[in-house]
Amino acid sequence: MIIYKTKDYQDMSRKAAQVIAAQITMKPDCVLGLATGSSPVGLYQHLVEQYNNKELDFSKVTSVNLDEYKGLAPDHEQSYRRFMDSNLFDHVNIDKSRTFVPNGLEEDSSKACSDYNQTIQKAGGVDLQLLGIGNNGHIGFNEPGEAFECETHCVELTPSTIEANKRFFASEADVPRYAYTMGIRNIMQAKKILLIASGRAKAQALKEALYGPVTPHVPASILQLHADVVVVADEEALELID
Repeated sequence: MIIYKTKDYQDMSRKAAQVIAAQITMKPDCVLGLATGSSPVGLYQHLVEQYNNKELDFSKVTSVNLDEYKGLAPDHEQSYRRFMDSNLFDHVNIDKSRTFVPNGLEEDSSKACSDYNQTIQKAGGVDLQLLGIGNNGHIGFNEPGEAFECETHCVELTPSTIEANKRFFASEADVPRYAYTMGIRNIMQAKKILLIASGRAKAQALKEALYGPVTPHVPASILQLHADVVVVADEEALELID
């Protein structure tokens, strides 16, 4: 595991974008596992800037996203498909037919999860998986629990995750209660993992994830067992780590 300490959010975003840009440059037809939420927004802005400067070519890239809210259509303003279009896909030359997000409108959870596992397999697996970390140590929507969930599954969101995400909706009542998410096995099968974190609110979770016991009560702690993890975090997120 390699940890890069950056000054602030913008510095973190710039450094993390460099890691992804290097992956695309080394393997133009790579498969990127992508994440949503506030943490990667700056990173995506830097990737778009590099594309506009003709430093990156996304034409052969395939992407698979970590998760999607169950019940939201792709064009819903808070869907993760819409997030990816708005923050990255609409601004670069990626082939959208090779960008994949779980089907939030599939009511049959077993089918939705099975279909997405097959999508990942058909893509050839993930070369680089981007992750944020929740205040409770979750990655994707893999919440703290009694066991590590293996593959794509439907999860009931915890109160803390609903609370964290309500700022994106009109009210807490509008936040979906369920989501489809890649499981820990999907994530751990990626060849390389890039974990980003910013802000003091992530400090405790990051410390427990990187230096605490490996436990499903802190889902991100499983990353300690992966062979190739890069952590890019700012000073506040790393303030509890020497």
